[in-house]
Amino acid sequence: MIVPMSRQSSVKQSIPKELRFTVQQFNDRFPTEDACLEHLKEKRMPGGVTYCQKCQQERKHHRVTGRPAYACDYCGSMISPMAGTIFEKSSTPLRLWFYAMYLMGSTRCGISAKQIQRETGVTYKTAWRMFRQIRTLLSEDVQLEGDGVEIDETGVGGNTRRLGREPKPKKTVFGMVERKGRVKAVVAADRKKDTLLPIIKKYVLPKSVIFSDDYSSYDDLTRHRNEYEHRRINHSAGVYVMADGTHTNTIEGFWSLIKRGIGGVYHSVSEKYLQSYLDEYSFRYNRRHSGNLIFHSILEKVSERAEVRPAPKGDQKSVETSASSEVPF
Repeated sequence: MIVPMSRQSSVKQSIPKELRFTVQQFNDRFPTEDACLEHLKEKRMPGGVTYCQKCQQERKHHRVTGRPAYACDYCGSMISPMAGTIFEKSSTPLRLWFYAMYLMGSTRCGISAKQIQRETGVTYKTAWRMFRQIRTLLSEDVQLEGDGVEIDETGVGGNTRRLGREPKPKKTVFGMVERKGRVKAVVAADRKKDTLLPIIKKYVLPKSVIFSDDYSSYDDLTRHRNEYEHRRINHSAGVYVMADGTHTNTIEGFWSLIKRGIGGVYHSVSEKYLQSYLDEYSFRYNRRHSGNLIFHSILEKVSERAEVRPAPKGDQKSVETSASSEVPF
């Protein structure tokens, strides 16, 4: 059935205007390599002013024609805004890196390296490496708290016996989520109490209210030194919500998002890289109210995670390190 134009125009956007960042807006904001490099420069050295190792002081830097670098106005020593970042030594155009980050931030269930390969023309190996590098920016150390932190464990991956091969076991993943708040998911060695309780202690602040199912590994939470208030839901008896608000539906919903994403987009994930995929889904989940502005949050992480090293003796400033031929920050 064809929908009349009058009806189509009356359909409201699900994302508020102030939280939208469309492909057209991306193309207008970052039309060229120079625009991307200029954005990176302003984030890392606002106004072109940064520490010059040769001059041993703050100096103004200007763009070097034909090179992705900036030179000191006084001594000519060159630095690159890409030094120490995931873009360093990459032959892939900077705008393609930005576009890959835009797509990763705009999707809800993830985007595959094959999709980037089809859209940008890079090789699959290059697309896979780009996503792997971007995911290194997305890990976060969060401290969960409040009157509602749900915890649960689940299995990801694995398969059943087929074609005469031995079945692969699922990898154990443990998750903690604030109701209407943030989430933290980590790969765990197993589901034993001695494995899960230290993870809870690390990421959940003392005296928080914790909701869990009736799994035996959580039996000692009420006696934990962090003085947690522990409430349980008896899943084994077919009970999933109690009248006092006890449930673990929030973390179960997050598991559904991860499993549908991995199964539908990536199909399978090795144990070696599983944590980075969990970080990706957690990063987006923690910014789910940001609309399409998650891309800007990923860009911010580029500068935050850039490698740094101490400045020369006698100077308290930090300069950033690079293995490139140009003098690093």
